[in-house]
Amino acid sequence: MRSLVLLSAAAATVMAGGYAIPESSINATALSAAYVANAHGADAAYYNPAAMVYNDDANLLEVDATYIGLSSIDFSGTTGDYSSKKENFIIPTMHFSSKKLGERGARIGFSIVVPAGLSKRWESAVPKSSAEEFTLQTVELNPSLAVPLSDTVSMAAGFRIVNTHGVVKSNTGTSQITRDLNGDSVDVGYNLALNYRPQPNLSLAATYRSKVDLTVVGNATLNYLPSLSPSHVSYTGSASVTVPAPATLNIAAAYTFGSGTTLEAVYEKTFWSAYKSLDFDYDGTVNTATLLFGAPIAKNWVNTDSYRLGLTQKYDKWTAMAGVAYDETPVPNATLGYELPDSDAWIVSLGGRYKIDESWNIGLAGLLDMKQNREVHQSTGSNPINGEFTKARAYLVTAGIEYRF
Repeated sequence: MRSLVLLSAAAATVMAGGYAIPESSINATALSAAYVANAHGADAAYYNPAAMVYNDDANLLEVDATYIGLSSIDFSGTTGDYSSKKENFIIPTMHFSSKKLGERGARIGFSIVVPAGLSKRWESAVPKSSAEEFTLQTVELNPSLAVPLSDTVSMAAGFRIVNTHGVVKSNTGTSQITRDLNGDSVDVGYNLALNYRPQPNLSLAATYRSKVDLTVVGNATLNYLPSLSPSHVSYTGSASVTVPAPATLNIAAAYTFGSGTTLEAVYEKTFWSAYKSLDFDYDGTVNTATLLFGAPIAKNWVNTDSYRLGLTQKYDKWTAMAGVAYDETPVPNATLGYELPDSDAWIVSLGGRYKIDESWNIGLAGLLDMKQNREVHQSTGSNPINGEFTKARAYLVTAGIEYRF
């Protein structure tokens, strides 16, 4: 049940704590998303649209593809030992930043990204009873406008238009209690950015992305046929649920040394506390099946902090990048489930770009997300978890090309 929106993405992975995916370009993957104050090029349209005013006076278009691989997660506990399925995804993204518009030098930007997602599938009976499959697919359209306020200060604003598709399946096996849910939504939020460059080699920036409530509406088929009762209770009809894509605040500073080396530090606050519970509505229908799959599920997630550090070295035609980050998980022990056995994580990354000519450059980046082992001890709930999750890893490889015209 915690699904339709805690699900996973064609976009899907657990890259940051929770179900956020902050890596949506070559530079962001290479720098572990330590890419705010030093954002430049086409993907500045997404990571810091205020920085677009400092781009060269040209139209910039970048098209990328990211492979995401999720390892099998092992669980060992009082109910047995299980392993989740491995997951593999290919995610396309696109970024555009315009040349100067008008006398003031305003810029427009546009990005298509996958901002959040999660995919987790289990085949063993115990985790399958609550999380046979949880999948969330999100696609965000992000138009923005940037204007210079002075020679050293710029600001930007834009819209977040998020399309969501979710799937959740559960199967208790011998008890013949099943659910099959599908839903979609289109929801809107906003983003803001401010960039201050008091010196040519120093950039200070802040960005804010608003919360977007994913108001998923779809259809559900529920079946309740306990092994000890001949009665069969079912429901087929509409289902709706609202789940937040949380607000995020980034504060960043980047300094470029005379050697062409840029060091950036980013502090990110993600406001996961908006996710308090998951409550499905089945068109007001009340029976054994809807009561079983419709009772509100407490989440009580907490706000998290992420710390990111990125290093960029420019040569003649080459640009080398590396990053490291630490992400906190928002999921407390009491509400952690098999659909998202999340934990704090260390992230490391490498990447580079090559300038082919004045119009084209290409890039490649890789990232490793290493989740810490997590012990969970629960005493309440319909399916309490007592044991340890281990070996959770995520792998990203991003390749792409940028065109200047």
